[in-house]
Amino acid sequence: MTETRPVDVLVIGAGVNGAGLFRDLCLQGVTCAIVDKADFGSGTSAAPSRLIHGGIKYLETGELRLVAESTLERNLLLRNAPHLVKPLQTVIPMFSWFKGMGAALRTLFGSTTAPRSRGAILIEIGLTIYDFYGRRHRVMPKHRFWGRSQAKSELPALTDKAVAAGTYYDAMITAPERLVMELVQDGLRAQPGSIALTYADLGATNEAEVTVTDASGERFVFSPKLVVNAAGPWIDQVNTKLGVSAKLIGGTKGSHIIVDNPDLVAMLGGRMIYYEANDGRICLVFDYLGKALVGSTDIRANDPDNVVCEDDEIDYLLESLAELLPGIPVTRDQIVFTYSGVRPLPASDGTAVGLISRDHSAPVFEPDGTRPFPIISMVGGKWTTFRGFSEEAADMVLARLGQTRRLSTKELAIGGGADHPADAEDWARGFDDPARARTLLTRYGTTATQILKAEGAKPRYLGNALDYSEQEIAWIAKNEDVIHLADIVIRRTQIAVCGALTLAGLTEIASVAGRALAWDTCRIADEVAATCKVLADRHSQVL
Repeated sequence: MTETRPVDVLVIGAGVNGAGLFRDLCLQGVTCAIVDKADFGSGTSAAPSRLIHGGIKYLETGELRLVAESTLERNLLLRNAPHLVKPLQTVIPMFSWFKGMGAALRTLFGSTTAPRSRGAILIEIGLTIYDFYGRRHRVMPKHRFWGRSQAKSELPALTDKAVAAGTYYDAMITAPERLVMELVQDGLRAQPGSIALTYADLGATNEAEVTVTDASGERFVFSPKLVVNAAGPWIDQVNTKLGVSAKLIGGTKGSHIIVDNPDLVAMLGGRMIYYEANDGRICLVFDYLGKALVGSTDIRANDPDNVVCEDDEIDYLLESLAELLPGIPVTRDQIVFTYSGVRPLPASDGTAVGLISRDHSAPVFEPDGTRPFPIISMVGGKWTTFRGFSEEAADMVLARLGQTRRLSTKELAIGGGADHPADAEDWARGFDDPARARTLLTRYGTTATQILKAEGAKPRYLGNALDYSEQEIAWIAKNEDVIHLADIVIRRTQIAVCGALTLAGLTEIASVAGRALAWDTCRIADEVAATCKVLADRHSQVL
């Protein structure tokens, strides 16, 4: 008979919002369980534009509070997770001087039709306001304005239609799924009585108890005082399982492509171009770990389990890029990875998809006759603001538990961001191989110290031109809650995402992970086959 496990809070969904809440509550001494039907950060949280940004486009919808929160959280993440969040110079090309003023005013006052053109004057005003909101904990320069000649000098392939450009700084995240995993691990270290389960099936809810079965088939019966539904686009489905019927989510699909085009990457020079496509939608292209990341689409969608980047979306992104940068051809055969996810936006009818609010809310379903615990649903939000949203939700939970906050997460380092050196070169000189130390610091932050210790004086590098060692892969497998091979190559590392993977390389990684996790020969073969299928079906990557 399975023993009932009392917990203060059961968090359903280990995306960035759920993981952020789990960490925050654990730091307050709350005993939590977090469960997910797949890996940490493997749903919507794995499919962002990989930006940590203040949301300059939210200025035109009048969501000034969201811009203020987003710019603050961006600045905090640059400090708290410097191993994964990096400054990103951003360029906005301008194709007219005065267009869009009237449309912007209509949008500001509630129009549900997105502007189709934003001229230089409008963008300059927006960047000035953006600087103002980004002043708290500022870590990056203010914006600058480029005339036509400077814009062409900086970006030679830029279309001649551009009359000017603005440049400012936002930030990018190199490995969003890692950060989610690190949030969960921070929580487990802070509160050893808490538990995290991945690849776990949410079963029956029997009055005060919720049953979960993990990947090994073990059953857990939780008796929570409170449940938080952080399942993103699956929120409505999870609430139904918990006995609540409500329409909270009206998500939109965002798809991206990653392109191997050295000329494009060289021209970008580490910058992002944030540009307006012909239909008025905002797109972007930037240097992502030596490749070019291009995104994103914005289409209504309601099936997060089967969402993929479709052919017509690839056409749209390539066509928009050709309009922007006619001097650099980008073709389908250069695509090394695609991905797509459904944004868990609040239900909204009749509003242009680009104008649906990215703000967040946390509606509560109070206990009823058969369910003694309340359910808080974390609806909406954006990657950048996860910490603030988690803090708000945690304060709601603490109030209901009759507890008070012990500490703030505002200036608390995340995972490998703890004790991160200000001078990476100086830090690396403390190791036998400074170049290797710098590489691992970039990937893992100060967690690199443990991997360097595991490697010793002689790292055994994988073949197939992969700059990863056997000891590195084995350490990840044993210490980072790995269940499947795809966890390693897609989420704990960026090996697959950047198109560096071959079938031989995947097989070698599987063998190393298999030895670390005691997989037999059949399990290793099954993991390779399953990962190949995921890469082909979901990411357009055939090995």
